[in-house]
Amino acid sequence: MVIVREKSFYKNMLVLALPIMLQNLISFGINFADNLMVGRLGENAIAGVYMGGQIQIFLTLLVLGVEGAVMVLGAQYWGRRDLKSIKDIIAIGVRVSLIFGVVFCAASFFFTSSILRLFTPDEAVITEGAAYLKIVSFSFLLFSVSQVLISSMRSVEIVSIGLYISVLSLILNIVLNTIFIFGYLGAPAMGAAGAALATLISRAAETACMLFYVLIADKRLRMKFSDFFHINDTLLRDFIHYGVPVIAGQAVWSINMLTQSAIIGRISSEAVAAVSVSNMLFNMVNIGMAGLSAAVSIITGKTVGAGEFDLMKLYAKTVQILFIGIGIISGFAIFISKAAFLSFYALEPATVILAEQFLNVLSVTVIGSSYQAACLAGLVKAGGDTGFVFKNDTIFVFLVVLPSAFIALFVLRAPAWVVFMCLKSDQILKCFVAVVKINSFNWMKNLTRDFSG
Repeated sequence: MVIVREKSFYKNMLVLALPIMLQNLISFGINFADNLMVGRLGENAIAGVYMGGQIQIFLTLLVLGVEGAVMVLGAQYWGRRDLKSIKDIIAIGVRVSLIFGVVFCAASFFFTSSILRLFTPDEAVITEGAAYLKIVSFSFLLFSVSQVLISSMRSVEIVSIGLYISVLSLILNIVLNTIFIFGYLGAPAMGAAGAALATLISRAAETACMLFYVLIADKRLRMKFSDFFHINDTLLRDFIHYGVPVIAGQAVWSINMLTQSAIIGRISSEAVAAVSVSNMLFNMVNIGMAGLSAAVSIITGKTVGAGEFDLMKLYAKTVQILFIGIGIISGFAIFISKAAFLSFYALEPATVILAEQFLNVLSVTVIGSSYQAACLAGLVKAGGDTGFVFKNDTIFVFLVVLPSAFIALFVLRAPAWVVFMCLKSDQILKCFVAVVKINSFNWMKNLTRDFSG
């Protein structure tokens, strides 16, 4: 198979990917610090924060959908160097994301316990989760703005600012976690609620810094506050046409993740804690893969937007080989490091056994995650075929993943690891679809318009 030989391609990918990878590493560090510190409070606390965090995950996935829409259109217009259109796209993305933030904030604050009961019947877990969710809900407003702005800068190849913001957030979050969770420097020991307060303050700081950069420090787009209120009707229609499938795809994935949490919550509190810990190791290993995948999205959007389709075909062939290799390395890393990683937590023996079983499953499925996620999102979606990924995810989630897990748990009464394997089965199965789709090359679509007239 022909692959890219020019070193400039790989250099450009690394230049784009490394700051994103470091940002992902720091974001992981923030979540890991929360997870590890709260884990010292016991399994009910860690399970409660995990369940409370599911609403954040739901919102995150929807915001990622908005980010994806901004990235797809923004990167393609960046290929044309049309800065005015990019600013209009960013303004649309921020407004849509903020609407999601308002809805999730209000729902989480006013219906806290009711929401948590959707995931688990355990009252001890609900009590811990409610203390966390009630406070952290206010951070949803800030998160919705800051993350879209960070992604917007990536679409024009400004990737370092997200890293700097994440460094600030990490330091602030760890310091505040220590103070509020355990009660240092005269503060009360707030437990899970302390982790939420630390997150809220950190989000406020990162949002303020991001707004300062976009409105004052940035010299590439030179956005003004008034730009956020400008409406380009044509681009709004394009955002709806091409962006709604991206957002809808993330909504499907959000429903998938929430339903998975509810299924795991019906097994046992030990299973919830085991999944929480297992996901931490998976996310740690996934950092490099996610950073490189984001870089592929930027390169794809820019290349397709510039109309260089033959070059894009060569890039696509190279990306497939690259991410299969990354997946194999990631699976091996999870398998050999699981015991050492689990030793950081004060877990009951039954929880450790479950976590080891879950990590065995992830060490295999991560190979599929690396290939199909990077190719379908980094190539197909960024290349302009935004509807395909939505349809593909919808079919697998509702016809394969969730039905098989329900049958395994409630009909067959299968062991927890079998249920978990059903929940992750699509990560392998979607690879067969991805191979056919990628190599058909019918996903390359230039979505830009010429506004010069």
